Amino acid sequence: MPRTELVVCLGKYTYAVERPWGELPPGIGLDWVSDVAVDSKDRVYLLQRSNPPVIVFDSSGRFLRSWGAGEILDPHGIFCIEERILLVDRDAHQILEYDTYGKLQRTIGERHRPSFQAPFNAPTDVAVAPNGDIYVSDGYGNSNVHCFSPAGKLERSWGRPGDGPGEFTTPHAVRVHPDGRVLVADRENDRLQIFTAEGEYLDSWRDLYHPMDLYIDNEGMVFVSDQVPRLSMLSPDGKLVGRCRPSTFNSHGVFGDSRGNFYMAETPPEDRLTRLTRLS
Repeated sequence: MPRTELVVCLGKYTYAVERPWGELPPGIGLDWVSDVAVDSKDRVYLLQRSNPPVIVFDSSGRFLRSWGAGEILDPHGIFCIEERILLVDRDAHQILEYDTYGKLQRTIGERHRPSFQAPFNAPTDVAVAPNGDIYVSDGYGNSNVHCFSPAGKLERSWGRPGDGPGEFTTPHAVRVHPDGRVLVADRENDRLQIFTAEGEYLDSWRDLYHPMDLYIDNEGMVFVSDQVPRLSMLSPDGKLVGRCRPSTFNSHGVFGDSRGNFYMAETPPEDRLTRLTRLS
């Protein structure tokens, strides 16, 4: 069972830090935890770079199912929207889309066919915009962001190596704000870059150290995990609202549920899922 080790605050809310969170059945362990996402029914999807790649819990932490063994080569990022689960198979150079039971629905990109400056070359993250467009940060072999139509057709790409506006050094995570702006964690440049939906550069938000992942809630507040390690809460215009240290090592992934709780995927040496449970 999870245990509360400390209490942290973000803005006007306080949270009990529960770790490790999630009850694993006999025979299933965690090794190289990579990311986490929550679906519309508050089911929690832990992604790890070992078998089984996807482990699913209900909102109380009870194990529901696992899937993906032998099918997902190198799990890196995951995103849930309604009943759709999209994940990044980094070293296979593909985006895989599943239903909530682990049935593969479609793929984007050619498996084992990396491409320089075109989708994909070791991509990192995926997100779906309010209008259904799919954005992918292509961040280890390439330095790009790609936008696909809801049907999976490539619409546009932008970015190149560097540290100037619109340039990236390891674009590690991508999210789309409710107002349509595209936020990219430009990890090695210690910043978030903000773009229009068409890829026009708008702004950079700094005071971050190697940002790892992003989550945006229904009010448009932006939550960023970085390698300090810490979790920062930013207003829609990038102003720092709150900050805490809920993990002891790197939180490679962060996602929220409908009740205001946060889940954080902690990489080795911790290899665990942590929940920040909002206190009344």
